[in-house]
Amino acid sequence: MESENHGVGREMFELVGTLFPICRSITGNGVRETLRIIQEHIPITLHEVPSGAQVLDWTVPREWNIRDAYFLDEDGSKYCDFKEHNLHIMSYSVPVDETMSLEELDSHLYSLPDHPDAIPYITSFYQERWGFGIPLTQREQLKPGQYRVFIDSDLKEGHLTYADLVIPGESEREVFLSTYICHPSMANNELSGPALLTYLGKWITKQPRRYTYRLVFVPGTIGPIAYLSQHLETLKRNVIAGFNLTCVGDDRAYSYVASRYGDSYADKVIDCVLRSRQRGFNKYSFLDRGSDERQYCAPGVDLPLVSFSRSKVGTYPEYHTSLDNLDIVSPAGFEGGYEVMTACFDLIEKNARYRIKTLAEPQLGKRGLHHNLGTRSSLYKVKDLLDFTAYADGTNDLIAISDLLGVPVWDLYPIVEKLKEADLLEEMAIEYQ
Repeated sequence: MESENHGVGREMFELVGTLFPICRSITGNGVRETLRIIQEHIPITLHEVPSGAQVLDWTVPREWNIRDAYFLDEDGSKYCDFKEHNLHIMSYSVPVDETMSLEELDSHLYSLPDHPDAIPYITSFYQERWGFGIPLTQREQLKPGQYRVFIDSDLKEGHLTYADLVIPGESEREVFLSTYICHPSMANNELSGPALLTYLGKWITKQPRRYTYRLVFVPGTIGPIAYLSQHLETLKRNVIAGFNLTCVGDDRAYSYVASRYGDSYADKVIDCVLRSRQRGFNKYSFLDRGSDERQYCAPGVDLPLVSFSRSKVGTYPEYHTSLDNLDIVSPAGFEGGYEVMTACFDLIEKNARYRIKTLAEPQLGKRGLHHNLGTRSSLYKVKDLLDFTAYADGTNDLIAISDLLGVPVWDLYPIVEKLKEADLLEEMAIEYQ
């Protein structure tokens, strides 16, 4: 399977480059700026949930915005300059303008011994504190003395912002797609999912669809919880398959985190597509969850959803550090993720249970599907077609038949069309889990 649009990976990479400098968190102007740029590509609608709103078991926090942050030594040298890299500031840091000793300052500094040259990503969303991420090599060079600490931020009553786009199909049954927009400048962990979902939105709208598609851009954890608090009954009634998109821009192996019991329709679809590509991939249990599948598959929610990645969250060395930059994502990496997801949608659109209308093998020759002259090689020319009819008994869908025959699922699409044109095939509804 090769992409028909070899430029789409480059376009996604360029969108990531545009969004990379913006400082995002779970609330604030950085989220809105990011969503408004995405809105230039697809017609998403922005929604605001006020601070203090109860969303299931959680409360929407105050809105956080930041303008500047750094600290100065006695010689006036500047460290952890927010304007140089927004990972330097702990997300949700409260405002500070104080002078203190190195000993006191050091209790607010965070470094990574395993990555001494990297800035770590640090957050404190639900407890007021402040801090800086600093490379260990730089931290070790700080000299005893007095330091001026300056953080120009505010925590005020405001809103949590998310966006969605519902693309109607012939049916109200939905394919649900979600990604998060809550991290600062990290390319794979933060921006690859929104870039991929944006371009999948463009692809979905190119032609009429059997199913409705719902695209959701939310801040992690609190965002899905807020969204579920407003849409749960609709989602539980309509969603047939869901995909959480995260860390999809690198060139490493494909991965997915299964739904809670690993037996949903989404599990079957993505497993079939990845197996059909005949390349290795990593399947993780729900016990290895780490992204918003935690909320979408939670007890009582139970959406049929998997989380799709190249490298799963937390498994690659650059994760949650300044090393997760534009060097570890690539147009080819994005294009691969795009191919997998569009193949999943093609399968969902085409899938059905099929039943052959004849008893015993159908006579293919009189329908122009087989040469009337029997030769040693003639049977092999229609073997896949005959194999398909052998398992088209009304109980198997394309996923099951692909597995039984050991052929890529997209090799079955033209067979289905030929048999339909010959009025040999009856289509039956899928039984979703």
